[in-house]
Parts: sequence; structure tokens; C-alpha cells
Amino acid sequence: MAQWTSAVGSTQLARLLTSQQSRPAGPGSRRPPAYRSLADGIRLLVLEGRVPVAARLPAERELALALSVSRTTVAAAYEALRTEGFLESRRGAGSWTAVPAGNPLPARGLEPLPPEALGSVIDLGTAALPAPEPWLTRAVRGALEELPPYAHTHGDYPAGLPALRAMLAERYTARGIPTMPEQIMVTTGAMGATDALCHLFAGRGERIAVESPSYANILQLMREAGARLVPVAMAEGLGGWDLDRWRQVLRDAAPRLAYVVADFHNPTGALADEDQRRGLVEAARSAGTVLVVDETMIELNLDEDVPMPRPVCGFDPAGSTVITVGSASKAFWAGMRIGWVRAAPDVIRSLVSARAYADLGTPVLEQLAVNWLLSTGGWESAVDLRRAQATENRDTLVAALRRELPDWDYAVPAGGLTLWVRTGGLSGSRIAEVGDRVGVRVPSGPRFGVDGAFEGFVRLPFTVGGAVADEAAARLAAAARLVASGAAPGGESPRTFVA
Repeated sequence: MAQWTSAVGSTQLARLLTSQQSRPAGPGSRRPPAYRSLADGIRLLVLEGRVPVAARLPAERELALALSVSRTTVAAAYEALRTEGFLESRRGAGSWTAVPAGNPLPARGLEPLPPEALGSVIDLGTAALPAPEPWLTRAVRGALEELPPYAHTHGDYPAGLPALRAMLAERYTARGIPTMPEQIMVTTGAMGATDALCHLFAGRGERIAVESPSYANILQLMREAGARLVPVAMAEGLGGWDLDRWRQVLRDAAPRLAYVVADFHNPTGALADEDQRRGLVEAARSAGTVLVVDETMIELNLDEDVPMPRPVCGFDPAGSTVITVGSASKAFWAGMRIGWVRAAPDVIRSLVSARAYADLGTPVLEQLAVNWLLSTGGWESAVDLRRAQATENRDTLVAALRRELPDWDYAVPAGGLTLWVRTGGLSGSRIAEVGDRVGVRVPSGPRFGVDGAFEGFVRLPFTVGGAVADEAAARLAAAARLVASGAAPGGESPRTFVA
């Protein structure tokens, strides 16, 4: 019986492999044999989760043709992977990917670092800061005081607590977007909101237009839902949204949904101006595409001299094109799993109806905590604290990178939590792999793209500051030197800087 559960075609695997860039070998450096480079490339794809574990690989002859190499090269690469525990084979069943005993299974998205690793590894994988105390504790205490009346009910509120829905609607109205509570559904985080929208509007096989790059976990969520992702390239630096590209893609591909992060985009940090927002809405309306706008970063404006444009939904007064997703996870705390959707009342009713077959509702106590924050002014105080912390971390990280890695290129955003960094011609995947060994965890660029794009990038969040940011940059520089020199290929495990 075959042990593989999925398959990777030769064309797809060749495309993923050829996307892996590396700096040309310098004087005195050793260029590995072709079979070793191929084995390393496949191993990296498995370790990053871009090729799943237990995925059947192409036959040797097929992959050799797709890569324009000899069958002997592929056979030797497969044998090396079998020896290292990354490949298993059975006569008549083919070869499929694996991970060696004792290795953690690779994650398809971006998961927090396991607690047992926090003492020795600096985690730059997750763009989330610690809770802004004392506001978390005060919010939970306030929620407990408000809980008794709800404890006498069934506790099942598929659309969300009426008080929180009304508070969120009031806040949109205060921003110049008239909103009724009937236009709000409270969800379990922004991921829960986006998942519900994908299931409602885009069934399996439907096209969804996404920014390229975009938020890795959302891209994986959409893949798991069976969507066909249509990438739309972002402009260089903080240029953001190329309206001509968006008009062409929406016109030609006619996607059912489009997903954008217009406010301090994840990962680039770009902020869409009013012309870009208006153009995106007009293009989506003309194509009959529902535009899902993720506002999770909207309150993290770090530079006071940068004015905030009108919300994207402000350019859709009829409410027929734009659906907005919000969350407490970035502006307040990732452990507060409260998100929401703002949409036309009929869309909210459909989402609430479908929720009976999903998670039924969002925890009452956490909703009460967010409502306490929003109704007492605690939210604004907590967000001010969060902005100050993120600003200090950003400035410290940028200074450390300029000192340790002057060849790396990036544009410093005016808000958000992430820095999108071009790694001076090195492979972001290899930097991520070696970084794990030298004590810094960083996600590589391809996690934020479609089909292997952005191999020459990594994403760095503003989650550490002070001496920790300095040390993180030093460890990244050590990883970059190892990758550039070719000193850490294959199974070698350098431990430089590990505490």
C-alpha cells in the first residue's frame, strides 16, 4: 500500500526549485555537485512546508526532463534524500517526502515558536507583540464583572454579542462610515472572518485575486479551501497597488473574490493612498468581484506625520462591493481572538446562517473584554502603548540591520508590524533554514508568494527591541555569511550564537 497522500508534478516541482536563487560562488568557495544542490533544494521545500510531507515526487526520468539534467543527477539526489530521512521509496509505489525521526513536522503557515525553544532562539516568525499590560488584566476583570447576566443565557451568539456589535458599528460611524449593528458579525479572529467569507463566496476551484506578496497564513487558508489564487504584483518598495495590473487581472480572470491589506500591508508595510483605494473599488465593481479588505493593521500608524486615508469601504457607499475585516489581534494582543466582519446586512445574515456548521460563535468572555476596552477608553490607551513599543522596535531593528547587513535592501514603512527585506541576492529559504541553526527564526519570502515567488526576501517583524534586536541582526548576519560561503549545505548544523 502506498504511503503518499498527495502528489507533486514535475513541472510544479521544477518551478519551485528554479525559483531558489543563490549568490554566485565567490573566490575560494565550493560549488556543490548538481545532485547535492537538487537534494538541498527539495529538502528546503519540505522543511518550509511548500512541498507537503508524504507527497509523491515525480519519477526520476520525468523530473530530469523538467529540469534539463541527467537522470543520474536526479537518482543521486533522491538517494541522498533517502539517506538523510527526507525521502522514502517502495518498488511499484514510487518515492514520497518524509522528515527524519525526531524532526518537527514543517508548518504550512507561520506558527509561533514552541515555548521550549524560547530560551535559545529569537523568534522573528510571528508578527505579534506581548499583551499591553495593564490593559489586558483590566479588560478581563471588567469582562468578569459584566458576565453574570450572560451566564444565565445559553451563551450562543452566532452574530456576536449585541453590545459589541453596536460598539463596533458606532466606531465605524465615527470614522465617517455610517454602520448599523446588523452590518457587523463578530468572529474568532480575522482568520475566522476571512475563512467564513471564502466559504460563502468562493467554493472549491473559484479564483481569488491576492496581492503578491501577501499574508502567508491567509494564502494557505485559501489554498486549503480549494481556491485558485491569482497573484497581482505589488509595486516596488512602498509603492503598493498597481491599478493597471489590478484592472487587467480583475477583467481577465474575473475572480469571485479579491483580498487586500490596504493599511500597512503585510508583509511590505505599504499604505494605499485614496486614489489607489478608489481605483481598487472601481475595478472590483466593474468586474463583479467582491473586495475583502483586511484592516487588522489600520491602527498601527507609527509615524504621526503620515495622514491616514479614508477606509476603503468609504469608496463603496452602496455597500455592494467592499467587505471589511477587522481584528483585535494586532492592535491589542494576538491572544485576544476577536475579529469582525462589516458588510451589507444580507451578507451578514448569510454568514451567520452558515456559522451553524462551523464554530457556532465566538467566546463570550473575550467579547466582553473587547467591549470593555472600547467603551471605557482602554482601547485607545492600549493602542498608544502598542504604537510606542512597535515604533521603538522598528527603529532599533532598522539600525541593527544597517550596521550588520548593509547590503540588504528595504523601505521602512510608516506603520504596521513588518519589514519586507531583499536579502542581497541570497536565498531567503536558505537563510531561514540556517537561521534556525544559529538561533534566529525568520520566515522566507516564498511563504508570502504563490508558486515560489520572492525567494530573495525575508520578512522581519517589529516584535523585539533593544539588545535582542541587535542580537537578532547579528545572528541573521551569521546566517547570511554561512549561506553566501556555502559552508552550511546539506545536513551540517552550525550552532553559532546559540544561547
